[in-house]
Amino acid sequence: MRALFDHPEPRRVSPGEYPMWDRALALLNRDLAVTLPEQEPLRLLALPPYDADEPENVYVALANGEWHGNHLYPDSADDPASALAMVADAAQETVTERLWQAWPLCAEHGLGMHPRDTDEQLSWWCAGERLRRGPAHIRAAVGALDTLAHPPRPNRERRRAR
Repeated sequence: MRALFDHPEPRRVSPGEYPMWDRALALLNRDLAVTLPEQEPLRLLALPPYDADEPENVYVALANGEWHGNHLYPDSADDPASALAMVADAAQETVTERLWQAWPLCAEHGLGMHPRDTDEQLSWWCAGERLRRGPAHIRAAVGALDTLAHPPRPNRERRRAR
């Protein structure tokens, strides 16, 4: 057991230690590369537990080692769907809070999207254009933002015509 105010050094989790989380993180990194190409891939960091009989706490962190939010729940490491949902939430929390911007953004509406389970697939959900009462929609499966062509934005054409 360590003292409450001791700050242990996080360690970088090696590939293969948590295979389900590795696979989930690879999908999130695909979406990160498309939406924020200037950012390096996210990674997993681990901190030792406060009690010796507890598992270590694993976080999704930026490449520089910063993270935000809760650790990944150990039970999610055994199920692909749970692992993807947990890592998506953690990745979004870290990117949003550490970079101070919504992520990922819907290319059609410019709104932050959230992971949502639809048809047994975790997808990025957009609330739509609230001011114009546009419909909410599923943008893409988590990890598949790179497969989308960006739709034309009507406001851009209107601005050019002025």
